[in-house]
Amino acid sequence: MASVTVRVDEKTKEEASRIVEDFGFDLSSVTRAFYRQIVRENRIPLNLSYEEPNRDSLESIREANEIIAKGEPSYKSAEEMFDAMGV
Repeated sequence: MASVTVRVDEKTKEEASRIVEDFGFDLSSVTRAFYRQIVRENRIPLNLSYEEPNRDSLESIREANEIIAKGEPSYKSAEEMFDAMGV
């Protein structure tokens, strides 16, 4: 058996411990299972994607893309934009 030392901040460790213990595990068991999964799948089994935007964000992105596609800014200056916002 080999030992592995992992350095992580205390808050992250506490939160991770709480979650894995809720499933009936401990951090060492989950770490061993993660290593076994790496070997079994011959890859690092992590999802490194950004969270999907919610409906409101998607609508805002769509509106922004429409404005950009028109090729004309809605405001002639930043000052005009801030004035319209009441700032």
